[in-house]
Amino acid sequence: MVEALLCDIDGTLVESNWLHAEAWQRSFAVLGIQLELDTLRRQIGKGGDELIPVFVSWWRQHAVSEPLKAYRKFLFESEYLSQVKPLPKAKEFLERVQAAGIRPALATSASTKDLEMYKRLVGMEDLIQEQSSADDTERAKPHPDIFQATLKKLKLPCEKVLALGDTPYDAEAAGKAGIATIGVESGGWSRPDLLEAGCIEVYKDVAELLERFEESALMR
Repeated sequence: MVEALLCDIDGTLVESNWLHAEAWQRSFAVLGIQLELDTLRRQIGKGGDELIPVFVSWWRQHAVSEPLKAYRKFLFESEYLSQVKPLPKAKEFLERVQAAGIRPALATSASTKDLEMYKRLVGMEDLIQEQSSADDTERAKPHPDIFQATLKKLKLPCEKVLALGDTPYDAEAAGKAGIATIGVESGGWSRPDLLEAGCIEVYKDVAELLERFEESALMR
């Protein structure tokens, strides 16, 4: 039986991936790097240390990475964070998870500050039992560190939990930690993309997963 569900947040419980992509787009533009919004959206879910090398030459990374991350963080928190909205049925889904005897937890590449705001936005402060964010580990997704940190806090083996995420990076990171992942398409990735990355099943969003809860991997 599944004893805990390790949830991603951005694109999974809240609608934010395109906002993150636009903040990165504007940040890279300051360096003279012009990128299409969808190109960046397909990198959302990674930590900044993994995302920046995709677009910045190796010889330039040392000089620009920290200022770039700091500016992106400032831009997102000052102009975009207030635009983030909970995805339909996010709170109801977590309530259903808890009612089934499964412990809801968070495993996200978001910062602790963003995480606390997201929890208030969804109304899940009293539902979440454990959480790990980018501030708890040295490496963000697609490395397994965030999932491993949450597992340690839950004091559960990997075979007793499932992950829930919206990007291939969630499935990759969870897989490296020995955790199977349920995928949702609400972050912009397609069902084939998520299945290819290793998701064991894929739903349109958490609202559909809630509707089909009894037949999902959570109850098998």
